[in-house]
Amino acid sequence: MDLVSIIMPYHKKREYIKSAILSVLNQTYQNFEIYIIFDDENIDDLPFINEIVTLDNRINLIVNKSNLGAGESRNLAIMRCGGNFIAFLDCDDWWHPNKLEFQINFMNVNNFLFTHTSYNIIDKDDKIIGCRQSKSDIDFLYLLKSCDIGLSTVVIKKNLLSMDICFPNLTTKEDYVLWLRLAKKGYKIHGIDKILTNWRKTKNSLSGSNFQKIMDGFIVYNQYMSFGYIKSILYLFRLSINALKKNK
Repeated sequence: MDLVSIIMPYHKKREYIKSAILSVLNQTYQNFEIYIIFDDENIDDLPFINEIVTLDNRINLIVNKSNLGAGESRNLAIMRCGGNFIAFLDCDDWWHPNKLEFQINFMNVNNFLFTHTSYNIIDKDDKIIGCRQSKSDIDFLYLLKSCDIGLSTVVIKKNLLSMDICFPNLTTKEDYVLWLRLAKKGYKIHGIDKILTNWRKTKNSLSGSNFQKIMDGFIVYNQYMSFGYIKSILYLFRLSINALKKNK
């Protein structure tokens, strides 16, 4: 049975992290390890996180000396973890009990290296307010126009990642850059049209201001995809329009 490394950056999610952790501990697939990366310069929540670590000996804690951001924090855990597969879970989201079992089996049977799933959108009180359906197969050209991948639904083979293929240091859209890097290398991203994750939409989950998102979106195309100024703006406009359509 493959070992799955579950990576969870923590920054001011005290209200929700225990539910996220319990959703992992209650999985029908039990061969996993958890890496919580404490990424908050204010250490008031650290004793609480240490209590959570004691819930299970498979939970590991990394404490950043300074605030690195979610992407760099995940990179630290990726370098340390030992799983054949890596799964990502944000601390305010949670998984359905059969999430790992279904997804790992699906990947092994089909020899897939990168999968994501459909997911529910929930509010701060766990009420379902929407859903997102996964697209069956995503390639680089499609991904440039629209990102339909929920981070907390992703499972990926660890050997796809390296010092060059990792999360960038961005405030937002750091996961989008990684997906683009992998797709550009020719790796297919396979969607599973089964809801296995609940993604929480709150004011605090909006990962920065709209201005920050626009700036980071431009950086995705201009810096990481090496597009020119005009081409970057055109792709950013298309990405924004597709995002607005999904939010209707």
